[in-house]
Amino acid sequence: MTLTLFGVAASRAGRNIWALEELGLPYDRVLTDFKGGNKQADYLAVNPNGRVPALKHDDLVLFESLAINLYLARTFGEGSLQPDTEADAARAVQWSFWVVTEVEKASLTAMFHAFKRPGYADGAAGVEAQRQEIDAALKVLDQSLAGRDYLVGDRFTIADLNVASVLTWAYMARMDFSSYPDLSRWFSACFGRDGRKAMAAMVKAEMAA
Repeated sequence: MTLTLFGVAASRAGRNIWALEELGLPYDRVLTDFKGGNKQADYLAVNPNGRVPALKHDDLVLFESLAINLYLARTFGEGSLQPDTEADAARAVQWSFWVVTEVEKASLTAMFHAFKRPGYADGAAGVEAQRQEIDAALKVLDQSLAGRDYLVGDRFTIADLNVASVLTWAYMARMDFSSYPDLSRWFSACFGRDGRKAMAAMVKAEMAA
């Protein structure tokens, strides 16, 4: 078995690194950035969309970070990241689609404002505006976690990982989660996992290189 992940940790590939680390799988990584590396011919042969990440598993090639994670969980995560029932597996897909549709754009925009990227210079005010934009969605997540430690089933699964990985951008922007106590409790637990810490260490190492 050969698993190869294309992408730098400080990109959506970080979600896949987190999943691979949680699963304890051996994998190779090709440090493909999104500032030109993703447009090179050898990478476009892997992912013609020219976006990172992509995953090769033997002869299979996949792109889209959350689809990759769902595949990894289903293929290698029995008893760990893959939910135990078909109903919960369907809910994991539901939450993965939900977080991309409802939360990802605002979380990324908030991070851009927090770091005052070109065209996003509003700082904390911009972050707060994005929180208000997704307030209804964050309330849905908060309510879904009331009295629960995990989104589906009775352990940490790919549903939690995928949703928390998207919200990481909002966390990096220091978005105020205090209005969502159950979300905050759950997110802190997700953020403290060893797999997430391993991914964060790779981000720091790449930035320092």
